[in-house]
Amino acid sequence: MTASLDSDRLAVLVHEVRSPVAALSAIAETLAEGRLEGDARRSLVKLVTLACRGIERIVTDASVASIHLEPVDVAELVRDVVAAARLRGAVVELSVGQDLPPVQADSSRLRQALDNLIVNAIVHGGADEPFVVDVTADTMVRVAVSDAGPGIPPDDLDRVFGARVRLDPEGSEGAGLGLALARVIAEGHGGSLSVTSSLGAGATFTLSLPFRAS
Repeated sequence: MTASLDSDRLAVLVHEVRSPVAALSAIAETLAEGRLEGDARRSLVKLVTLACRGIERIVTDASVASIHLEPVDVAELVRDVVAAARLRGAVVELSVGQDLPPVQADSSRLRQALDNLIVNAIVHGGADEPFVVDVTADTMVRVAVSDAGPGIPPDDLDRVFGARVRLDPEGSEGAGLGLALARVIAEGHGGSLSVTSSLGAGATFTLSLPFRAS
């Protein structure tokens, strides 16, 4: 039982450090070119700091159970995550609503969840195909990630959130943990992660966060 638990924690750890490490690698390559100055360079330094903090958090707390609430500007967080994805070569269209309120959330955990949604969009939508990240607010703050992949069969819409589930195990790499972890993080905030999809027309994963008093 203990060995199984340790194995699961190790799988989570390995899975979750991939995105920030990939971001650091892409940033290092960009900085090595030596063409960036001023605000552009400062933006990369900010992304380095965020990636390092993310790795530190993941390593010191491999469980996704802990949620440390603080005021979070979701729009800014999403912009940072998208900027890191673009550095890794992703083609992302970003739409952010106006006057989004801050929420009480765990910025490191939300970054993990969004990284996983973006990696999922890249894997299933194609690395060279654009996908859309849309941030809106109604009764909740919602971050929707839409890809242009083959879509998900109706019978598999809920199954994709199961740990170690991959619908195309022969065609992609990974441990099948990303969507499961993203849903756990969303629910740990009192929110949700849902999916809509049509075969041949891609899929949209929507992370919803409740408003909370600061």
